[in-house]
Amino acid sequence: MRIFLITGATGFIGQRVIKAINGNIKILSRKKQLNYETIVCNLQSEFLPKSALNGVDTVFHLAGISHDARDANKIKDLYYKVNVSATVQLANLAIESGVKRFVFVSSVKAGGHPTFGVCASEKDQGAPEGVYGKTKREAELKLLKIGKESNMHVSIIRPSLVYGPDVKGNLKSMLLGVKKGWFPPLPETGNRRSMIHVDDLVRAILLVAEDKRANGEIFIVTDGTPYSSREIYNSMCGVAGKSIPKWSVPKFLFDMASLISPRIKYKLNKLLGGECYSSAKLESLGFKAKKTLKDMNETSF
Repeated sequence: MRIFLITGATGFIGQRVIKAINGNIKILSRKKQLNYETIVCNLQSEFLPKSALNGVDTVFHLAGISHDARDANKIKDLYYKVNVSATVQLANLAIESGVKRFVFVSSVKAGGHPTFGVCASEKDQGAPEGVYGKTKREAELKLLKIGKESNMHVSIIRPSLVYGPDVKGNLKSMLLGVKKGWFPPLPETGNRRSMIHVDDLVRAILLVAEDKRANGEIFIVTDGTPYSSREIYNSMCGVAGKSIPKWSVPKFLFDMASLISPRIKYKLNKLLGGECYSSAKLESLGFKAKKTLKDMNETSF
């Protein structure tokens, strides 16, 4: 039976990858995990043990630093250490160990911010967003080079905003706010945001690991349905069991609030701005998402 190594296995996405795999599993983690063979290693400060990938057929590399509470520019070295150096180290060790397949979970941030009103594809490579996006892009480029210079199958997945049961981050905060009644009904601005259910993301990860056409390629993954911020709000009401308000906070009030400070402006742009992506390239391999935002609390694995 094949052996899979998963980094970031204890995270939101990693836990679903484990449930979907049919094979022996090793995980790389900072702490010993009771149910799986664990390679104990802190990617922030340690080198991988030489024996970590012995017998491994496929690596799913999900670990990385994404949204650190500290100022990203102040810990830029840490981002590079984990997102770039540790990724390259893992890939080189994979080659030495005879690993056949290596899938790297990157981010749409590595491709830069899409033009408003346009659903960006993998060809629309702009300046990566922030330290996170820059380090993910650098890791992508180094991995593609490593793949070309070896016989190892290397594929890269760029997820759009991931949703699903036990979601973290801003979506979790928004859902909590809707449940408790303090999140305001958003106006319909016609913006479009791409998203992907965690289980569909897992299907995409498994697909690019197996399909030979995915070797040396980058794939954006979405559920194929761009949502406006108001539509996301309405879906959250459904998930929370709340009735959808028939009114909304006027857009001009958000515009006025954005003048208070650059930080507030940034947050409101994230809330009401557009980030639309196309997963047509992945769909050409046969991928089709099975879930939409209304299935946020459903899981298949």
